[in-house]
Amino acid sequence: MSLAGSQDRQEGPPRGRPRSEAVERSILEGVMKLLEEGVPLGEVSIERVARTAGVGKATIYRRWSGKEELFVDVLRAAEPPDPELPGTSMRDDLVVLLESLRLRALANRSSAILHNVYVQMKSSPKLWSAYHATVIHPRRRMGEEVLRRGQENGELRADTDIELLYDMFVGPMLVRTVMHPDSALPEDLAERIVDRALEGLRPAKP
Repeated sequence: MSLAGSQDRQEGPPRGRPRSEAVERSILEGVMKLLEEGVPLGEVSIERVARTAGVGKATIYRRWSGKEELFVDVLRAAEPPDPELPGTSMRDDLVVLLESLRLRALANRSSAILHNVYVQMKSSPKLWSAYHATVIHPRRRMGEEVLRRGQENGELRADTDIELLYDMFVGPMLVRTVMHPDSALPEDLAERIVDRALEGLRPAKP
């Protein structure tokens, strides 16, 4: 074996990684294909996913412990990425967070598949718990951290209950997107919610 040949192999991209990502993508797309064909979530078995994706069951189980974990990744892949916060102020970060909720709602409204999956998912406590732990809870932590930083920076009253306040910010958006899914979601909705709430939450000027 020549030294040059060895260096060529070492400098090239690691083998196997792109193929692994392609396999995972084909599995996730296989689940979405079944859902697009109208297969109920409860009937999407690992065997059926494997046949649709053209892989073996062992390939799926090496990446996911079961259907619940796989379905959560499918939903994450179908959603827009978590927002990148500007960090310029608490107000600006809150607007970006609420705007991401508005955009997710618009995406769900335009996708009958995603809407049906969410409806079915809520009837499965195990799946809903997994989704809550990996998707909803991290977003809530992000929002509470924004409020906490605002409190430390003097942008928010020091006596404010952070957890309750987070609910007060996201509540109006969730009411419009979940409880009243036909409600209007105008482009300035996030700014209006944040600015109206902050009117009574900023520290009093000396």
